[in-house]
Amino acid sequence: MNFWSDWVFPTVLLSLYGFFANCRPAEPFLTPYLVGPKNISEEVVTNYLFPIWTYSYLAVLCPVFLLTDLLRYKPLIITQGLFLVINYILLCFATSLIALTYLQFNFAMVTSTEVAYFSYIYSVIPPERYQRATGYVRSAMLTGYAFGATLGQLLISLADTSYFHVNTITLGIMSVAFCISLGLPMPQHGMFFKKKAEVSTDTLNEVTDAFGGETDLRKQATGTCCDWGNIKTSGKQMWESLKESYSSRRLVQWSLWWALATAGYGQVFNYVQLMWDHIEPSSTSSVYNGGVEAVCTLVGAAAAFSVGYIRVQWDVWGELSLGVFSAIGAGCVFLMGLTNNIWLCYAGYAIFKASYMFLITVTMFQIAVNLSMECYALTFGINTFFALTLQTILTAIVVDNSALGLDIVTQFLVYGGYYSTISVLFLVQGLYTICKNYRKSPAETNTDRPPSTTLEDKYGSDRQYLGPQNVNEQSAL
Repeated sequence: MNFWSDWVFPTVLLSLYGFFANCRPAEPFLTPYLVGPKNISEEVVTNYLFPIWTYSYLAVLCPVFLLTDLLRYKPLIITQGLFLVINYILLCFATSLIALTYLQFNFAMVTSTEVAYFSYIYSVIPPERYQRATGYVRSAMLTGYAFGATLGQLLISLADTSYFHVNTITLGIMSVAFCISLGLPMPQHGMFFKKKAEVSTDTLNEVTDAFGGETDLRKQATGTCCDWGNIKTSGKQMWESLKESYSSRRLVQWSLWWALATAGYGQVFNYVQLMWDHIEPSSTSSVYNGGVEAVCTLVGAAAAFSVGYIRVQWDVWGELSLGVFSAIGAGCVFLMGLTNNIWLCYAGYAIFKASYMFLITVTMFQIAVNLSMECYALTFGINTFFALTLQTILTAIVVDNSALGLDIVTQFLVYGGYYSTISVLFLVQGLYTICKNYRKSPAETNTDRPPSTTLEDKYGSDRQYLGPQNVNEQSAL
């Protein structure tokens, strides 16, 4: 019974929630649905609706990140499930542009609360179960996303289901996810905001009887995580974690690539459906978005999984690897922007996504390898915030009608140039690091250079690191 209650029950429930919350058959067909049955022009979708999601996401990310820990995760997971239901109610039945504008803010709440899904499990299970639980939770999410994309493609291609009915099916699946979230156990404390003391009731009663009244110990033990003293303590802990996280030059470099590359990846991911629709309009051609997303998810997961079995001295070759794979990503984005062949565009997207998931997995591991759980969580939040800030700047300048308002092809050429800049930056730094390393004497190199580090070295031979936490974000779905 203890085995079930300690970790299996919350892990099973959270995995089920992750599967159903990410099983969205309608997601790969958002753009065809908006420009088709919803009768919204491609320009409005590109230059007006989608940018609102980016701005809203940036606005709510920091408050949600703090509330996630303060409210102990579960309320935010329930909130995410509720907003997912509202999201598809609006997609199914909303017709006005105002309602669809609110839809973008609604989905910003969904994406900002994903941090609660990945943090919750560590607050309700023993540390010795982290390894297996992480694998189950991450696998459930990826399986749900791939299954949903495949189901959507089958419904569209084989069953000739309308986009509206695919969205209603997705609404039903999101309702199941919301119901599951209600049954999750409530954590006793967060990562930063914790109760001051955990004292048994019997001990409190004994102390109270001995002193004949209410004691400071009882007041301290029964105080909530929201009192001012505990908030100050938590703030100091965050500040110490922040200094530890960014005290190393190498950690700063990995974090810099994380922020720069994730901003570009987010733009490509959010607008790739518009590119596909531009090359082959969904009104006159067969649409294979669901199949492509399913394949890309599996290929990306395989790329992330392979990181655990690669032995590389990342301190020496890491920056050069970031530069090389960023160059591959830049080439893929240029291919997507310049080709008129939909299959070449699909292939470019698959390679781009796989290279990103591979590198973000390496990056997250290299950052986490020398940090505590608290420091890593804070680093994850800060890097995500800076990535989103850069993405917002790109959106405001390149996409928004109030600035350049570029068409979709020109946008992808800009994103290709953006990734090329990242590539050059890290290629130059990587070559400098390699030259500097090999100019050292053998004895100095052996003394100064850390040993080859792999996921197996850090977590044990049975540890499975499953890659980036949040890579499937699509505006309004």
